[in-house]
Amino acid sequence: MLLRKYMSLLGIGSAIIDLILPKDRYCKGELISGHFYIKGGTIEQQLRRIDSDLVLIDKSTNVEKVIDSTTILSTKLINAQEANKISFTFKLPEDIPPSSDDISYRFKTRLTFNEGVESRDQDIIQVV
Repeated sequence: MLLRKYMSLLGIGSAIIDLILPKDRYCKGELISGHFYIKGGTIEQQLRRIDSDLVLIDKSTNVEKVIDSTTILSTKLINAQEANKISFTFKLPEDIPPSSDDISYRFKTRLTFNEGVESRDQDIIQVV
């Protein structure tokens, strides 16, 4: 048991997060509704927070810019191998440029624990 605890502190066997979205193509100003799927690792872990950033990537200038963020603070205990769903809603801004060959968008999600390595996820979306 002690070995599994130390391994999860290093990120081996930690809980994982996945942002589940109903589609990957959205209009400016659209409300996105989905959920975070959290799967427990090999030991129980104390959840601290979930952060999800909408990031604009401009390939022509090599610039990554955070457009907006959603944060959920929590003290939930994630048991080993337990599956959880947490609702996610995000309203896309009206004034962002549409996706193109040079402009792309993605949600970068981080699951932070009281102890251990963060779990990360990325989901690419298109804005039309």
